Amino acid sequence: MEGGEAGGGGLLQQILSLRLVPRVGNGTTTYSSALATFPEMWYGVFLWALVSSLSFHVPAALLALFTLRHHKYGRFMSVSLLLMGIVGPITAGILTSAAIAGVYRAAGKKMIPFEALILGVGQTFCVVVVSFLRILATL
Repeated sequence: MEGGEAGGGGLLQQILSLRLVPRVGNGTTTYSSALATFPEMWYGVFLWALVSSLSFHVPAALLALFTLRHHKYGRFMSVSLLLMGIVGPITAGILTSAAIAGVYRAAGKKMIPFEALILGVGQTFCVVVVSFLRILATL
């Protein structure tokens, strides 16, 4: 990841360049660059939602691939899990991140980078909770 990757750098490099995690210096936390515009806020929340979703779905897909590797059709469940981890945040994550950024922009607030982290990971947490509680199956 340190070398020049094609396409302008990797996803991790893009996230780190936005300084979405606050830096700690001399015992105090400084927020050198607040996210002030709509695209900055939207992109920050969306990237954290995508990365946190992938951090849940990639291990689940690898576990499914490992446990179902001898099954005739079961091994394809890992592909569906991986697609859910990518397609979900890209479709619903774009909309919810835009809604969050729109509320912040309409209120005239600036978003500190740590808020983007909390809101992005919070979106994934809500999806995981709904998935495990099977709320949608009762409707």
